[in-house]
Amino acid sequence: MPGDSIKPRNSDAVSATAEGDAALPQAKTSSSEDVAAFVAKARALSPHAPGAKGRLIFALDATMSRQPTWDMACALQADMFREAAALGSLDIRLVYYRGYNECRATGWISDSARLAKLMSKIDCRGGDTQIGRVLTDARREAVASGVRAVVFVGDAMEEKVDTLCAKAGELGMLKVPVFLFQEGHDASAEQTFREIARLTGGAWCRFDPGAAAQLRDLLRAAAAYAAGGREALLRLAKTASGAAQLIGQMK
Repeated sequence: MPGDSIKPRNSDAVSATAEGDAALPQAKTSSSEDVAAFVAKARALSPHAPGAKGRLIFALDATMSRQPTWDMACALQADMFREAAALGSLDIRLVYYRGYNECRATGWISDSARLAKLMSKIDCRGGDTQIGRVLTDARREAVASGVRAVVFVGDAMEEKVDTLCAKAGELGMLKVPVFLFQEGHDASAEQTFREIARLTGGAWCRFDPGAAAQLRDLLRAAAAYAAGGREALLRLAKTASGAAQLIGQMK
């Protein structure tokens, strides 16, 4: 199946990754015309139409410090599909960045085994954060095909805060909440992540390094929202602490 193997890429400035994924373009500042066109599309789009299949962007910082969490996320991502299966269905688009200027995305995946296989073939490499490119991809996909939520798992932020907040505001206009799950206690990352969550109507939560149970609960909650909307998250919040944390912050 396309996307299930690794092969080198010729003359790429980035490293070999899962075949079938695509390098995301560099994020750029929007012109006034771009913004006007975006607003028009945002008003016309209804990503939460009844009966629509849930679509979730699962974004991960795959720089070197993320290796332990990457391995944990590989094992836990199946729980997102299981949670969504009870509510309907879920497609996931994996987005990750690592190394020098490498940010890639898969197509939409509806099979947990395939997603796990792809993730297991991606190793973490040192580099700066590229959250702006993640948010740009999320906006593009939201306009093109409808995205119900974005999940981001990371521990650092090394970009211009105002630029990230502008992109987050655009997602907020599309009613696409971003759920940011932070590992560790980096103060700069926390401040920015909280603001992105506020601007998009999403939520920020911290999980402890190596805390599989905490991350599992948060991923399940995000999947419940993507598959079944706010009502599904409210129901889950009655029995799961992760869902309660998210719904308590969402507008």
